[in-house]
Amino acid sequence: MLYFLGILLAGYLVLVGALYAFQRNLLYHPDPTVATPQSFGVPEMTAERLPTSDGFPLLAWWRPPSTPDAPVLLYLHGNAGHLGDRADKVRPYLDAGFGVLLVTYRYNAGTGGAASEEGLLEDGRTALAYLRAQGISDDRIVLYGESLGTGIVSRLATAGRYRAVVLEAPYSSIVDVAASIYWYVPVRYLLKDRYETTAVIRDINAPLLIVHGKQDQVIPVHFAERLFDAAVEPKRLILVDEAHHTNLYDYGMGKMVLDFLSEQAISRQ
Repeated sequence: MLYFLGILLAGYLVLVGALYAFQRNLLYHPDPTVATPQSFGVPEMTAERLPTSDGFPLLAWWRPPSTPDAPVLLYLHGNAGHLGDRADKVRPYLDAGFGVLLVTYRYNAGTGGAASEEGLLEDGRTALAYLRAQGISDDRIVLYGESLGTGIVSRLATAGRYRAVVLEAPYSSIVDVAASIYWYVPVRYLLKDRYETTAVIRDINAPLLIVHGKQDQVIPVHFAERLFDAAVEPKRLILVDEAHHTNLYDYGMGKMVLDFLSEQAISRQ
């Protein structure tokens, strides 16, 4: 019996060690595609390379705002796919005359970097620096995060006063999500990249919109509800009954965001 238990324990320790060693492979999914705006139906955008402070030229798509006072959306996407996968999502904002900066991460598009929480946070800072170099003030910038990007956006939003923050399918923390999946492993002690969004959400000094699908099996809706409860006003939570993790735009999320931003603009007057 003791021999059998020893084998089980050894196997468990090997499993825990493997999960620890390869955790970033499970969290991040690099995509080498160097997508062009013309190939994905947004020819009004141009491809740029934004150099980070540590030497990685991030691929970004940029379209300036149509008027000097129009909002500018900074879009940070989820952990997989490429910029072309988000072209349909930014279409409502382009059509509304917004400026849009859609940027990918250092581990995508042949950039040559490795994924980490601090690295992706620096990618977000690089994107913000680019907008400021274009003469865009923080009070015109809408910080938009999708899935993994919501943790980055939430951190960035605590360091300024932005027009608004939009979180699509967010999480309370990557630790919470990982613990719900790998409940048999002490992930709270093992994770390197934690994205503790709940810990910073109360420090956001901007109108906050959270949109989440009730059928989301990747990030269950109760994590978004937990995050919303921790946030301060003004805030709004929209739960879409039929939506899953990646199809919120099929249920009108673009209009939800535009309506929210319009209401917030009126309330500022």
